[in-house]
Amino acid sequence: MWSKENQVVVTEIGDLYTQKIKTAHHELRADEPAAAGGADQGPSPYELLLSALGACTSITLRMYADLKKIPLEKISVQLRHEKIHAVDCKNCETKTGNIDRIERIIELTGSLDEPQRQRLLEIANRCPIHRTLTSEIKIDTQLTL
Repeated sequence: MWSKENQVVVTEIGDLYTQKIKTAHHELRADEPAAAGGADQGPSPYELLLSALGACTSITLRMYADLKKIPLEKISVQLRHEKIHAVDCKNCETKTGNIDRIERIIELTGSLDEPQRQRLLEIANRCPIHRTLTSEIKIDTQLTL
């Protein structure tokens, strides 16, 4: 059995698409927007995915800036997800069908010089969630009785 510290349990709660998400120490909801037939009781799954990337980016930048004594005052991360045609992506390996594209805009506030800003951009691309999303992912799925 898994440790409760590293698992997430997602359960329907009765509304059409509304889900209860339970982690070791927190509980939240996910849902689809009303336009997609949901009750809009929480972020959509893609909004949660973007939230994970944005939070990880900001936390990673804060940790690095604090460690290196970089005068970073505030971090804001804006994200957007969309499906695009592979033929419209110049630098993508996939050339047919659709691909997922995430746009991330990072705003850094503070007395930062250009080398510091560039280094923070490099660090943003090394956050653990970014690395997970851009690496090969294997999902093992089982049904229980």
